[in-house]
Amino acid sequence: MNLQSVFLKWLCVASWLLLSCLAPLQAKEAALLAEDPVLEKRLIHISEELRCLVCQNESLASSRAELANDLREEVRKLIREDKSDLQIKEYLVTRYGDFVLYKPEVKPLTWVLWFGPFLLLLLALMGMAYYLRQRQGAQKGSPVLSDEDRRKVQEILKSGDAP
Repeated sequence: MNLQSVFLKWLCVASWLLLSCLAPLQAKEAALLAEDPVLEKRLIHISEELRCLVCQNESLASSRAELANDLREEVRKLIREDKSDLQIKEYLVTRYGDFVLYKPEVKPLTWVLWFGPFLLLLLALMGMAYYLRQRQGAQKGSPVLSDEDRRKVQEILKSGDAP
């Protein structure tokens, strides 16, 4: 056996040992569910209607961010205090704003969230129509060459002379 193959074997063994020692450090323990399955079911129902403030495109129920864990714990606490779903949502909205709801109420403060995309689409369509109309008008206004002008152009192209 040559020295290089021995070195590679020892390197593989050392790498395997290092990775096997580091693997437990990466694993996290699963979050404990509530002792009461009814409470946990209600928590999941409420959390699915709330937005994770860190991830923003995930529900609070599916997010694994630290803030989402804290918010779920806050919701659990409010459920234990016998708050209704509406009271819990109102509490979170007053604390974090309408953005925390996946479907915020339609009110003047949330009009941009509800109608903004449609307004932008309408403005884009109007801009496109204006641009196409301008372009079409410019093409119609272009001068048409007479037969005499075409003949002169053909003569110039054949001779290679430029005026």
